[in-house]
Amino acid sequence: MARDAVTKVYLSSDHAGLELRLAVAAHLQAAGLAVEDLGPADNESVDYPDYGAKLARAMENDPKARGIAVCGSGIGISIAVNRFPWVRAALVSDATAARLCREHNDANVLALGQRLTGTAVALDCVDTFMATAFEGGRHASRVGKLSTLADGLGT
Repeated sequence: MARDAVTKVYLSSDHAGLELRLAVAAHLQAAGLAVEDLGPADNESVDYPDYGAKLARAMENDPKARGIAVCGSGIGISIAVNRFPWVRAALVSDATAARLCREHNDANVLALGQRLTGTAVALDCVDTFMATAFEGGRHASRVGKLSTLADGLGT
């Protein structure tokens, strides 16, 4: 698994993503990556927006960090974490999408759905996400526009 100068991988989930998050944490640690698990600690009901925000805030001052966000479907937590302008989260369900979100979109957060994606496929997505670099080139200006859309600067 290439490390692409990643400083740390932050992990967060709601209760419905707990098991997959723990599997991903163990997988990344076994690969020698620095992991910070932001919880929750057990499967007591929690709200995905809170844990999506916790992940985004942890990444705010670490531009070389990556994040992995998990909930039941991956949809809610990806919406929550994408509310923060320094985050580019992509909900994926296969390795091709994980590769493309890095190559073309410079995604820094991978979102997964525990109820929709099996552990083996999810770990394949994680490995691909971590090993893939942003292509830059024609994609760089498009990614740059993502930060300016709310300012009315996008076309």
